[in-house]
Amino acid sequence: MKRSVRIFWYIFLGGFGTLVLLILLANFGVFGKMPSLQELENPSIQQASEVYAIDGTLMGKYYTERGNRSNVKYRDISPNVINALVATEDERFYDHAGIDTRSTLRAIFTAGRQGGGSTITQQLAKALLGQGSKNALNRSVEKIKEWIIAIKLERNFTKEEIITLYLNAVPFGDNIYGIRNAARTFFQKEPDRLAVEEAAVLIGMLKANYTYNPMRNPKAALDRRNVVLGQMVANKKISEADGARLKGTPIKLNYRKLDENNGYAPYFREVLRDEVKNTLKDIEKPDGTKYDIYKDGLKIYTTINPRMQEYAEEAVASHMPTLQKALMAQAKLKNGTIWKDHENVLEASMKASDRWKNLAEDGLTDKEIKATFNKKTPMKIFAWNSNRQRDTVMTPYDSIRYHRQMLQTAFMVMDPQTGEVRAWVGGIDFKTYKLDHANMRTKRQVGSTMKPLLYTQAMEERGFTPQTEVIDQQQNFGNGQLVPATTKTCSGRVMTMASALAGSRNCATAYIMKQVGPKEFTDFLARLNIPTKIDAFPSIALGACDLSLFEMMWGYSIFGGRGFTTKPYFISRIEDRNGNVIKRFDYSVNRKEAVSEATAYNMARMMQGTVDFGTAAGLRSRLGAVEMSGKTGTTNDNADGWFMGYTPQLLGGVWIGCDDRFIRIENNLGYGGRAAMPIWEKFFQKVYADKTLGIDRDARFVQPADAHIYTNSADGEMQAETVEPGAEGVDQGVGAENDYINQPYIGPESKPVVDEDKPAKKDTTNKQDKKPSGNTKPIGSADDEPKKKKGFLNRLFGKKDKEKKNN
Repeated sequence: MKRSVRIFWYIFLGGFGTLVLLILLANFGVFGKMPSLQELENPSIQQASEVYAIDGTLMGKYYTERGNRSNVKYRDISPNVINALVATEDERFYDHAGIDTRSTLRAIFTAGRQGGGSTITQQLAKALLGQGSKNALNRSVEKIKEWIIAIKLERNFTKEEIITLYLNAVPFGDNIYGIRNAARTFFQKEPDRLAVEEAAVLIGMLKANYTYNPMRNPKAALDRRNVVLGQMVANKKISEADGARLKGTPIKLNYRKLDENNGYAPYFREVLRDEVKNTLKDIEKPDGTKYDIYKDGLKIYTTINPRMQEYAEEAVASHMPTLQKALMAQAKLKNGTIWKDHENVLEASMKASDRWKNLAEDGLTDKEIKATFNKKTPMKIFAWNSNRQRDTVMTPYDSIRYHRQMLQTAFMVMDPQTGEVRAWVGGIDFKTYKLDHANMRTKRQVGSTMKPLLYTQAMEERGFTPQTEVIDQQQNFGNGQLVPATTKTCSGRVMTMASALAGSRNCATAYIMKQVGPKEFTDFLARLNIPTKIDAFPSIALGACDLSLFEMMWGYSIFGGRGFTTKPYFISRIEDRNGNVIKRFDYSVNRKEAVSEATAYNMARMMQGTVDFGTAAGLRSRLGAVEMSGKTGTTNDNADGWFMGYTPQLLGGVWIGCDDRFIRIENNLGYGGRAAMPIWEKFFQKVYADKTLGIDRDARFVQPADAHIYTNSADGEMQAETVEPGAEGVDQGVGAENDYINQPYIGPESKPVVDEDKPAKKDTTNKQDKKPSGNTKPIGSADDEPKKKKGFLNRLFGKKDKEKKNN
């Protein structure tokens, strides 16, 4: 053998041996841990957790940047996507075994000028390994590892499974991962409904998802889409005529990226996030690790009704501008004197701002930073319009003052018998104001909404009835404790308890407190399971204590709940990414009997006086409801306005006020009957009009059998007199609809996050095994289509399944 030939064979065999050695070393983890076949079958790709409404509507997600993905099954991916992918990225995908020798050699000899050599399977391996080094030597090692994983994938998974896993893993730019999220974000569609030209846009982005992003570079994206269409023609996936026609059409996007500020019920989702974290903190995964809401692809099923949520937000948006206009018309707000003696509030807000923190990190002194807050600058501020913002020029200091002068609200709706929360509004705009005013921790003075709970105890434990006579006069509880503090609203008359409640009489309520006892009343509130500890002062009869709207809903559940106190709850179950139930929630564990059904019924009948001829006069008749009950509430100087109302099927509570209590509406528009009640009314108008919700105007409270039922005697007493609201404020009137300024339609804050044309998937408590469309098990799971082939390996790359098909 010639010397040159021997040298050639030495080099060839040495190179081949070196390559084999490198492959063996890489496979056994010398160059970094290699995933096992089991890990490939169940890849630990970060996956966003998804929140679903009661009807299966996707409400939003929790995710990290790389974790914003939602897996989908092969059968739920449009053939247009599959065809575009194979034609563009790997024409011989169905013919090779993971490595395309022809493409690899072409890439080597042309230095990549005529295309790369990576197959779809290799690209998937790269994604699974999280590789992408720019160092030539490191990249060579990575390439070997990709080959090994690609061959393992091909030997143990079908081609369909590989494509599915690939499309669920790859990035599409804008921190969007997976074909499902890409389809939803760019076209507001599920991936099984993508048209040819839409699929071509998304597949085109895979080459360089920034360069070919149609939102950032529309011309480049159009050119790249047409390249993909050309490849589909060349591979006979579409006809030449269709290809030519589609190339001549523009890209039509329907772009809406999901983030924490959009989706359904953004305030609620923040509360839900904390609740889920707290629920899962003591629950371990099968491998012994803790669940991560941002990475583990959980499915969180809630009790929220999407239509009720929209109606609640619309009701808030239709009424709050009226109140804000009235507030801003006040002299102290117009001339800025409202902030006299309160500059410390603005100073604290400045120092808590990102602007202050960033400038402090840059080394500026406090004096220098403060000076920047008095320089006018272009900015966006919250405004009551369809965009909920407007562009303006003002100083950051004035911006802080402006935003703190905005009235806030909280509105909750729930089923009073089960405690299932149907709607949750925690403020006027989540993007601008993150503080949720409906949750357990945010407490405000409750005013006269406390009175029905006192009256309930008097009926249950002291033998009072709606006809029991009470005296409307100031009461002395000893030690200088006079309730109320002034006799201004005390009439001195004797009236029935029903009349006292309908008119919200402070002095008569103090009389009832005297019969019940402050300590006994706080003990009763504790028996209702209200978590906040309330001190036994006589003034709590008039609501001189702070509670959250959540707690008030909890307390009021006894009326529509037939005597049972029920904690509001909003999660029905939590599943892992494979559809296994981690935890199921049952309302009965948070429900206990607090008063008799007869007392609850009589209170419901008595509280109807409020909405018929009391401090919310005419509400029931305007809504056309057969039975409805409620209570208004206003605290000192109108700092808080409340309305708690319920029907046999729904309980709703509204709070209105500014975060700074010294900012308030000073006229009678600030009273609970005019500030808070209209939101409740507007919501129920929409709910009653929507027949699909099943909320019936003719529904009645269930009358207990064999119980003495009292008629509501307040009607006859009060028809001839003008209701003076006592704790609701002096000279208050409830007003009429024409007193309110007509506002342009603003619409709900919640926005759909999936294609609205796709029928919603029902999810009820009677169908606990219901799952949303999409991949709830890893590729290769028992119910995946097509089935993963059985039979794994003894050798380096695993044993090839002879029955496995390539297409």
